[in-house]
Amino acid sequence: MSIVKKDIRAFSREELKSIFSEQGEKAFRAQQVYEWLWKKSAGTFDEMTNLSIPLRSWLNENFKINRIEVVDKQISSDKTIKSGFRLHDGHVVEGVLIPADDRMTACVSSQVGCSLTCKFCATGKLDRIRNLNPDEIYDQVVHIRNWAQKHYNQPLTNIVFMGMGEPLLNYKNVLAAIEKITSPEGLGMSNERITVSTAGIAKMIERLADDRVKFRLALSLHAANDSKRNQIMPINESNSLDSIIKALAYFHSMTRNRITFEYIAFRDFNDSMQDARELLAICKQIPAKVNIIEYNPTGDGLFQKSEQNTIDKFASFLMKNGVQTTVRRSRGKDIDAACGQLANKKHQEALIN
Repeated sequence: MSIVKKDIRAFSREELKSIFSEQGEKAFRAQQVYEWLWKKSAGTFDEMTNLSIPLRSWLNENFKINRIEVVDKQISSDKTIKSGFRLHDGHVVEGVLIPADDRMTACVSSQVGCSLTCKFCATGKLDRIRNLNPDEIYDQVVHIRNWAQKHYNQPLTNIVFMGMGEPLLNYKNVLAAIEKITSPEGLGMSNERITVSTAGIAKMIERLADDRVKFRLALSLHAANDSKRNQIMPINESNSLDSIIKALAYFHSMTRNRITFEYIAFRDFNDSMQDARELLAICKQIPAKVNIIEYNPTGDGLFQKSEQNTIDKFASFLMKNGVQTTVRRSRGKDIDAACGQLANKKHQEALIN
């Protein structure tokens, strides 16, 4: 009868020490394995060269490391790199390296698919299949960090949870992944360099506040009144802007972290001066900055990106009224860079094949 191997990265360090003790191994061996897994990002037990050959054989016989696999990698003319990552069960998620000025940003996914069905997002066309485990999120960061070094000879500087899925619907695993990413025994990145983006789930934002998280928080706003937001983001029907704003105010009071509003500009939908005035009214309620994002169409024709002069007028109005505002140009236009686009393509290919 074959042994069912256990995913070794599902165990805490203390649990590994107990397992090793039962095998008659000293506790420091468990510590060595833990460091190989999280600090050195080992993908196989054979890489753990300071362990004896018999111990490595025992590990191979009883455990597995469910490393994600790169199945597609596209490099844009603007240096953006996007990849499809295959998980151990065959599902595909996305990760992106976004070079900009002196920053190298990893955009990572938190779920396979998404349940929120935002109308402008390619991921919304994919059902939510499951949450990602902490190690699957961590692996995305490792791969993207390696690309930054290999392709551009620069370190990874920032991480944003703005890929596939709603991070706050995978709360426990996302926070566990961030703990590994920021730990000196993991990747050692600063919490201040990490931003978690949510479509707006009020009770989970309040939970972040109660947990006194240290990372940054962004709200995918995209419309500054309930009527328009309900049209493009069904989650708003159960999480009104008023409830979200109250939750964000509580988050700020508990963490002192300023909020970022992500605002994709859609032509003739949310880019008028009236929309800008409504957004300004929200910004006056919470210390926030605004990122206006140029839309990267998903190919279905439902939405088009705003004209450049319209975006500039919108941004100028906010800045003149004291709101820190940045315009984020669309990246990776010549590759499948819209969120969920590459994974959606892989999903369709799998259905055909």
